[in-house]
Amino acid sequence: METVSFLLAMAVANVGFAVVIVAHATLTDHDAGRWPYLTLVLGLAGVAGYLLYDGIGPSDPF
Repeated sequence: METVSFLLAMAVANVGFAVVIVAHATLTDHDAGRWPYLTLVLGLAGVAGYLLYDGIGPSDPF
């Protein structure tokens, strides 16, 4: 796969992941916080962070 094609596919996938996070947050009345933006940059790591991070306690980075 060419580099440009790969980067385009990754960008489209990351935008799709961010849309899913925003939709999930809206449907479940959950605050998405900065996770959609982080997902645009980090991809699946951002999705995992959104799903696994509870935001409770002194370790809250945001």
